[in-house]
Amino acid sequence: MTEMTDGVLHTLFRSEQGGHEQVVLCQDRASGLKAVIAIHSTALGPALGGTRFHAYASDEEAVLDALNLARGMSYKNALAGLDLGGGKAVIIGDPSVLKSEELLLAYGRFVESLGGRYVTACDVGTYVADMDVVARETRWATGRSPENGGAGDSSVLTAYGVFQGMRASAQHLWGDPTLRGRKVGVAGVGKVGRHLVGHLLEDGAEVVITDVRQESVQEILDKHPGGKVTAVADTEALIRVEGLDIYAPCALGGALNDSSVPVLTATVVCGAANNQLAHPGVEKDLADRGILYAPDYVVNAGGVIQVADELHGFDFDRCKAKASKIFDTTLAIFARAKADGIPPAAAADRIAEQRMSEALAARAAARTA
Repeated sequence: MTEMTDGVLHTLFRSEQGGHEQVVLCQDRASGLKAVIAIHSTALGPALGGTRFHAYASDEEAVLDALNLARGMSYKNALAGLDLGGGKAVIIGDPSVLKSEELLLAYGRFVESLGGRYVTACDVGTYVADMDVVARETRWATGRSPENGGAGDSSVLTAYGVFQGMRASAQHLWGDPTLRGRKVGVAGVGKVGRHLVGHLLEDGAEVVITDVRQESVQEILDKHPGGKVTAVADTEALIRVEGLDIYAPCALGGALNDSSVPVLTATVVCGAANNQLAHPGVEKDLADRGILYAPDYVVNAGGVIQVADELHGFDFDRCKAKASKIFDTTLAIFARAKADGIPPAAAADRIAEQRMSEALAARAAARTA
């Protein structure tokens, strides 16, 4: 970012972004790297969050995405019970064109320069192999390959956590924590969605899928023959499927918006995508329509639980046990929402903010003791 435009400055200091502690604009001319690292909060510990590699329409859009994602990570980590704050990074550009070893190494040097305030991992457009390269320049990279001491693919436990959120939603709404006999629509059957489909089928659900990549859809249909999985053309068709019980957005954010919510046939929304609510107020629109929303940053925390465990020496069984608690956390949020007369998204925010506030208060008290 050779010049910081007024638009970028405005985006950085918009009050509704929630008071980020630090935002770093990164550029390495030799490799073509342009990136944003946003640290929202270190109240609970170092800021942990993945690196998204995406072709943004503008620098302002990239900064806004980093800010939103970083804030979401603060709340996600707090509700996952992790002693970690929230951060996120975005690399600007088409990864199929720009991604190179030189660029990833340059990015790793920027992460290292923060001295452990930010710990990175995989996200959309970055993979385990990329984190292995980044880690050659920084100690603060997780989501690495098993042969390099990492946990490998974090999508496995992300999908498992979303499934636990669905079970909690079923318990809250229908009195039974099973998806047997329910029709579930999964939008996006990539890294996370494909694992989620497996859990749903094993539990006896009927699954309807869609994805922008037809080859991903076909892989699922080939893997699960017999009619328990069907496909529709696109998300617009999926959200209108008759008899849909649960809608699971598992691609990019903004899936719940002024266009989709009024026509959504499902009675539950529970998916892996980050930032599903397109803007403030959508959570109330869902509630007004009688649609139960399981907050995305709660149910999709299995992946961050997994990569966080690498900081202590990875143990899959320990991580899966922690991810299983997403069931209880989701139920607690629904109970808080009912008690306070607010949507589940607002209840989740209150619980996360309380934990962060208590941590800051304890830190201040320790300084004055």
